[in-house]
Amino acid sequence: MYPADLARVASLGLRTRRMRAALSALGIAIGVAAMVAVLGLSASSQAGLLAEIDKLGTNLLTITPGQTMGGDNAKLPGDAPGMIARIGPVEKVEHTGKTTANAFRNPYIPAFNTNSLSVNAASLDLPGAVRTSLAQGAYLNAATARQPVAVLGADAARRLGIAKIHQGMRIWVGGQWFYVAGILNPAKLTPEIDSAVLVGYPAAEKYLRFDGHPTTIYVRAATEHVPSVRKVLAATTNPRNPGEVNVSQPSAALVARAAAQSALNGLFLGLGAVALLVGGIGVANTMVISVLERRSEIGLRRSLGATRADIRLQFLSEAILLGALGGLAGVALGALATTIYTHINNWATVIPPLAWAGGLGAAVAIGATAGLLPAIRAARMQPTEALRTV
Repeated sequence: MYPADLARVASLGLRTRRMRAALSALGIAIGVAAMVAVLGLSASSQAGLLAEIDKLGTNLLTITPGQTMGGDNAKLPGDAPGMIARIGPVEKVEHTGKTTANAFRNPYIPAFNTNSLSVNAASLDLPGAVRTSLAQGAYLNAATARQPVAVLGADAARRLGIAKIHQGMRIWVGGQWFYVAGILNPAKLTPEIDSAVLVGYPAAEKYLRFDGHPTTIYVRAATEHVPSVRKVLAATTNPRNPGEVNVSQPSAALVARAAAQSALNGLFLGLGAVALLVGGIGVANTMVISVLERRSEIGLRRSLGATRADIRLQFLSEAILLGALGGLAGVALGALATTIYTHINNWATVIPPLAWAGGLGAAVAIGATAGLLPAIRAARMQPTEALRTV
């Protein structure tokens, strides 16, 4: 038969049993939709995360103290930021120092209810280094850094129950009142800033008995020189004991988090494969019943000259067409679900070719596999035996 004739004959069997064909194709459509949606959402979320990382910059390095040979907590030298700033490719150096003080909304809060807030001394251009900005108010300056004035991270403000600051607003820090000057927006690369109450270094030393040693140093370097700068940071920070210095790159952790999503993707892809298997069984069931119901048609076609190959090809084509229809519907549903979800999250919609091409190919393969045995069975049927049911 010509391809056009074969397509017409194959579609005839499906058109005369529309409900059964639709239900069989539905199982395949659900499986393909699950596969396309999982791969599409994974690719879109990773693209969104990587775009966010690019916007925040991949050239941020953080320096924290490690441990001494004796297992004690090490300290970063007080002059470390100045020494790091002398490295040629370094563009910006800012730092914070953790104090032993706690912060509360008022002095009547129980001392154990710290809300996991930290009180840190902070340098004057810290928001610029960690790529955050002010949501309200103003940041510390040379004058307010010497006074009992604080700036709140985004989470710190929420935990203290402060949604909006007003003139004269105060919080209880280290056993005394500190005025609230501003609230920061979330710092995505440095979440430790979000849960911190930031005060100036002079104020921390004067009011909170701070020892002046920085505990985290934030370094922005020229992007192309980040690896080379990272190699010398430990020795520059603490020349005597470089092994007591930890250097990390926050953006690398976010990239790793994007890659780690593939572990969960495997689970959902497995569920999609199960749905495809169920759909394939539905196709096989439809084709077996079709062979039994259409014995008279098979016998009549054989008596009119159709060969076994023609019969086999007819039923196999019906199964492939059924799988292809289910695959196309599944790709459309998966793409629609991906588009809606990415639109809600303001991500770019990314559907990898592997998702739609692989889903459609799997649907066709399952249809062909499911229809192979019924097609062979139909081709082996003798004309006289088939016509007996007329």
